[in-house]
Amino acid sequence: MSAAVTEYKTLHVADVSVGDKLPSLDIDVTSGLIVGGALATRDFEPVHHDKSVAQAAGLPDIFMNILTSQGLMSRFVTDWSGPEAVIKSLDVKLGAPNLPGMVMTINGEVTACDAATGVVEVAVTGENNIWGMHMQGSVQVALPRGDQA
Repeated sequence: MSAAVTEYKTLHVADVSVGDKLPSLDIDVTSGLIVGGALATRDFEPVHHDKSVAQAAGLPDIFMNILTSQGLMSRFVTDWSGPEAVIKSLDVKLGAPNLPGMVMTINGEVTACDAATGVVEVAVTGENNIWGMHMQGSVQVALPRGDQA
C-alpha cells in the first residue's frame, strides 16, 4: 500500500468553513478516459466512441458524457473530504464539451456548512483549456461531526 493511501484522512465538519477553497485538480482528457467513462456508465451512444459519428454531429472528435463528468465532480469532492464522507446530492450543468487533448481544471469552494448535520456543500466548476466551462454545479457531502467516539 502506498504512503498516499495510508495517509488518506477524512475531514470532520469542524475542519471546514464557508469560503474554503479545495485544491485544483487537472484532468487530462484522453480518448481512453472518454470511451472508458462511457462504457463504465453503459452509455453506448456512438458520439462517445466513434469519431466519425461525433464529426457528423458537428464536433471534431468524440466527447465526454455527462455521467463521466458527474463521476469526476464526485471524485474531486471525495478526494478532498476523505473516505468516510458520504455524497448526499450532486447537481451538475454541462457547458462546452470535453474532447481528447484538452485539460479540464476542476475547482471548488465550500458554500455551506451545517455543523449540526455535518453536511457541507461545495460549488464545483470544471473548465477545459480550449472552450472554457465544461461543468458547474454543487456537491453536498456529509462529514463526520468529530464529536463521536
